[in-house]
Amino acid sequence: QIVMHVRMLDVEAFAQQEALGIVGLNLLYGAFFHHHEPDKLIESLLDRLTTGRIEIDMIQFRGIEFRGVDNRLMALKLVQLGLSGVAMFGPDREVLQPSEVLRKKAILVERGSFRPPTHVNLDMLATAKEKFAQEPAVVGKPILQLTEITMRNLLAGGQDVDRRDFLARAELLAACGETVLITDYFDYYRLAAYIGERTTERIGIVMGVPSLIDLFDEKNHAQLPGGILESFGRLFKNGLKLYVYPHRPHPDDELCTVDSVKVQPELQPLYDYLHGRGSFVDLDNFRPEYLPIFSRDVLRRIAAQDDSWETMVPAEVAEL
Repeated sequence: QIVMHVRMLDVEAFAQQEALGIVGLNLLYGAFFHHHEPDKLIESLLDRLTTGRIEIDMIQFRGIEFRGVDNRLMALKLVQLGLSGVAMFGPDREVLQPSEVLRKKAILVERGSFRPPTHVNLDMLATAKEKFAQEPAVVGKPILQLTEITMRNLLAGGQDVDRRDFLARAELLAACGETVLITDYFDYYRLAAYIGERTTERIGIVMGVPSLIDLFDEKNHAQLPGGILESFGRLFKNGLKLYVYPHRPHPDDELCTVDSVKVQPELQPLYDYLHGRGSFVDLDNFRPEYLPIFSRDVLRRIAAQDDSWETMVPAEVAEL
């Protein structure tokens, strides 16, 4: 059985009918002739179509013929091909249909490499959720927390996604009970827009101080005609807030929080304005002992066979 969810992007109804007919035909052809190569089957769905006409944000292969297929890899393939901007799976490793899951929920999302997930990653989400749940617009509403990995992060080692690395991260996050989001949105405002189209409730983005400083680098907004101002205008609409985790790489360093962040002198007034209007929430309920933990340090210790890394990650992660 192959189940997929298609969104029509054409404006006219007749063009939508045509696109659905073509994708249906491609699916039939693929099911009969490419079922032993699911990757090829997904690629063939685009025959005589473009990603400007349809979006496929979920595909699921089930049954004896597909017993060797990992649906998370198929979801990743959809994002790689541009058929979807997002793939999503739950802690039970099942592929989810994003629009359905996001609907009517307040969304809290943390972007990271999660290679591997550490105490810090989970503490960031836990502390942010505590503050997020107290927001007047969120009180009493169901909250969905997401761990997001961008395709750019998965491509860090070269032009191709290392599937084993991707599945390993997905497995570790599932062990921590997290819902995983894979997106093709390097820009935060595009991630916020995607989620904003699918829920009417509040959105919070969790990040560390270094990511916040990076957000104020104008190079990251050069692709927009309005630059950093346009980017921030799109990001901070609908009451979106950034939940910012403090930074102290060494015990002797000064603690850096949203109150003490310094950006480029010409952008400091913009920073102060956003801070003043409440767009940044300081996560002062953090656990100080977690601050010196970094994923790259954990990886280095694993490679050096230094067992101290096990204290830096949750027990489920160390176990796996």
